Amino acid sequence: MNIESVKTAGFFKNYKSILLLLGGIIVGSILGLVFGKDVEVIKPLGDIFLNLLFTAIIPLIFFTIASSITNLEKSEKLGKLFIIVIGVFLATVLISAVIMIISVLLFPIHQDIVIATIPLQEIHETSGGSQITQLLTASDFYELLSRKSMLALIIFSFLIGFACLQSGEKGKDFSKFLNSGNEVMKQLLHLIMKTAPIGLGAYFSYQVGIFGPQLFGAYAKPLGLYYAVCVFYFVVFFSLYAYIAAGRKGVSIFWKNNITPALTALGTCSSIATIPANLEGAEKINIPKHISNIVIPLGAPLHKDGSGMSSIIKIAVIFAMFGKDFTDPNTLLIALGITVIVSVVEGGIPNGGYIGEVLAITIYGFPMEQALPAAMIIGTLVDPIATLLNANGDLVSSMLITRISEGKKWLSKTIAV
Repeated sequence: MNIESVKTAGFFKNYKSILLLLGGIIVGSILGLVFGKDVEVIKPLGDIFLNLLFTAIIPLIFFTIASSITNLEKSEKLGKLFIIVIGVFLATVLISAVIMIISVLLFPIHQDIVIATIPLQEIHETSGGSQITQLLTASDFYELLSRKSMLALIIFSFLIGFACLQSGEKGKDFSKFLNSGNEVMKQLLHLIMKTAPIGLGAYFSYQVGIFGPQLFGAYAKPLGLYYAVCVFYFVVFFSLYAYIAAGRKGVSIFWKNNITPALTALGTCSSIATIPANLEGAEKINIPKHISNIVIPLGAPLHKDGSGMSSIIKIAVIFAMFGKDFTDPNTLLIALGITVIVSVVEGGIPNGGYIGEVLAITIYGFPMEQALPAAMIIGTLVDPIATLLNANGDLVSSMLITRISEGKKWLSKTIAV
């Protein structure tokens, strides 16, 4: 077997799930175009997939968040460094989200999407203190088990994680339970996602059959906009971050040592799978190990510029589907908050954005059964470049964190050593 065959096999292995999902969507779309409204007969296949996903999402969120917090115990002891890490992570996620919001406002998606025939009677207006209370809390434990209480569940999961940390040695067994549960739920999601090509294919077939081929035009513009803005952010803002960290020398050394991590991120579609390449790149950039060994592993599950940007484009698409105005200041502020939460709650795994999608739909009050599939399709199609920004964002963020914690001359000091 020659080298080219090995590379081809490796590519298909890494992109297998995405290629199968795209294949399912394409086949479903063709069926919808050919048979029109008659494809409604296969819609139950899509409904079964969505129901499986809905039943898994609640325990997945709980274990993912709670276990992530319990595993921060070692980082918490580093005090000041941990605060810097969180500050840099938040800043870059918000900057990326603001850039995407500006892009959406400059090139409005809602003027082009025509899937506006979805009824609006299920959308609930939220205002006032009582609505905020209902959004952030639940009056009884069993209400946390409903996807309608998504934000309350997230807050509860954070509190459980911190309580486990505070319990020290006595909480070790519960911490193991949370980590074990997290792994089990990841595997469950993996099993469910094996049916995604059929489930989403059936859904897309129904959408095309009912709404017609204009559906493709609806997705084409947001996807084109997202990829263009991400490439701009990747080249311009990552260079800017590297320049802030270490001047022109920082820009040069970052791009010189970022090739392997970037290709790894694109080739695996996984932030976690990119950790070894990022750590190797950080070593070549001369980032101190006591920083890179914390920032990069911590950033894989908690820091995601690309996912933050994709959450904005998904929200904009959903608002367009229902004919709602995305330009309202309150809507945009909530969207920024969602990007921060999405960056934290998404696992560093391929197609791990479903938690954030469910959260956004719940907060804005859109009907889940109609909005989630569209968000999932967008999320799948943007996954490669989103992972690129997520994973490489950890590497350039480690440079910024080193600049803040070690001083302006950190690069020359490490090179001299």
